[in-house]
Amino acid sequence: MVLDRWFKIMDSDVPDDVLDMLADDFSFSVVFSTGDDATARDFAGGRDAMVGYLVQREKGTRVHRLLATSATGETEFALGEVIRLGEWEASFVASALLDGRGRLRRLIIGRSPGVAFPAVGE
Repeated sequence: MVLDRWFKIMDSDVPDDVLDMLADDFSFSVVFSTGDDATARDFAGGRDAMVGYLVQREKGTRVHRLLATSATGETEFALGEVIRLGEWEASFVASALLDGRGRLRRLIIGRSPGVAFPAVGE
């Protein structure tokens, strides 16, 4: 799955490599809540906005663990959790629309510490 590859690259030492996964008409939104207050931050736009998003990210502190994935046609879905320095931090959902070459045309990710999902089988 492309989303699996996306999160592995984001968690690597070279997260900027995700830029190679973007289609020419790429657009995205990452809605990011820390739960510290009632606000959430929305990072959104095209390729240039993704470059800006990558610049502001903390590197090497968080990893994404996928709990469930699915796909239908050119659309992928994922449910996962964010682990920060070995501790659960938040849950996230993601969906991606791919082009015919496996590149991302659309990407939306929502993240919140408000609810934790049990691992498969729990």
